[in-house]
Amino acid sequence: MFGSQYYCLVAGLREYTLDADTKGFDPASIVADILGEVSAKDAAAVRLLYGYYDCENIVSLRAGRAAHNPLGNLSREELEEEIRTPRRLPRRIAAVLEAYADPEGEAAEEVDVARRFEPALFAAYYEECARSSSRFLRAWSLFDRNLRNVAAALAARAAGRAPEEAVVGGGDVAEQLRRSSAADFGLRGELPYVDALIAAVNDETNLVEKERKIDLIRWNEAVELATFDYFDIDAILSYLVRVNIVARWTRLDPAQGRAMFERLVAELDGRQLIEK
Repeated sequence: MFGSQYYCLVAGLREYTLDADTKGFDPASIVADILGEVSAKDAAAVRLLYGYYDCENIVSLRAGRAAHNPLGNLSREELEEEIRTPRRLPRRIAAVLEAYADPEGEAAEEVDVARRFEPALFAAYYEECARSSSRFLRAWSLFDRNLRNVAAALAARAAGRAPEEAVVGGGDVAEQLRRSSAADFGLRGELPYVDALIAAVNDETNLVEKERKIDLIRWNEAVELATFDYFDIDAILSYLVRVNIVARWTRLDPAQGRAMFERLVAELDGRQLIEK
């Protein structure tokens, strides 16, 4: 069965962000506009994509930190309420919160509370994404988890810690990271980007440049995963992944943010969507 097609919405994506620079770039407004135009099912996929930032913010809250990523679905106050009584978060994420709040309760029967909270929470997030109706979100979340796991395992190894302590979730790649002592964890044939990622993590001493190289891997994957999607929710999710990268760099490094912004606009112009 074919999903919803958003011809006018996708054709107008360029209009949301086209400006002389990134001064008028407002990712929250972009997301709100998209949520107002897509079906309920597709809106759930958009919110799940942004659920990653909710998880980041939950970890920050539990650690007593003031940091709050504005890309999350829920405000700091809303998340404080969710931590006390989960009602709006996806089921598996809510179950982790309930289990760690009450290790003897019913939710703890499904969650291994012997693990650290943070990897348990993100494992639950990726499990939710793996069951999404969106093909892009399923593929993107698997890629994102693998990339973050490899980067974390490399950093742990460099710091003299066991890589397995940094790995989130299961699967073949996670098991390789936990077991292998090879420089590439035996993943060169499994992950086409692993050499570029290892070079960025291990060889790049400039932290800003290291992050830029890793985000370019993400950017290219987002484009590739939606190569044959033009007007559906997968095309929109691919666009939003890139919007999030632009948003991050607009905060971290305005010059890099402008460069990525210009690339986003150029890619939208170059696709000639209406003629396809």
